[in-house]
Amino acid sequence: MAFVRGAALALVATGLLVSGCSSLPFVGKKSEKVATVEDRLGIGVNAYLWRATLDTLSFMPLASADPWGGVVNYDWYTNPQTPNERFKATVFILDRRLRADALNVAVTKEVQDAGGNWVSAPVAAQTETDLENAILTKARQLNLSNAAR
Repeated sequence: MAFVRGAALALVATGLLVSGCSSLPFVGKKSEKVATVEDRLGIGVNAYLWRATLDTLSFMPLASADPWGGVVNYDWYTNPQTPNERFKATVFILDRRLRADALNVAVTKEVQDAGGNWVSAPVAAQTETDLENAILTKARQLNLSNAAR
């Protein structure tokens, strides 16, 4: 388990590194196509969406992160104010472009029954959309702040 957590942290660190410098050009001849850090490292997703996902959902325990495949899995999170329900999420970053359709969030919810067992429960329809919008807003802010440099 410690290895998995360490590997996940290493992947997160790579994502943070990449997102902080994704607009740096690839050093090469003038006639060569200018490549971003994502191109050089083989990351297939938008670095701003990646970083925004990690920042926005940082309150949830990270289960796994794959910056090359664009999948971030979060483990169960229980809000201390509502200890009888818990959530976990998976974020799919589907493109290298900063676009609304390049992001998909799936949320799972469980509640405790009278016997203390966790059972599946429906997630409010707006929850996934709200998370997607929060991630997109953060990604746009990161993009604008990087462009201002």
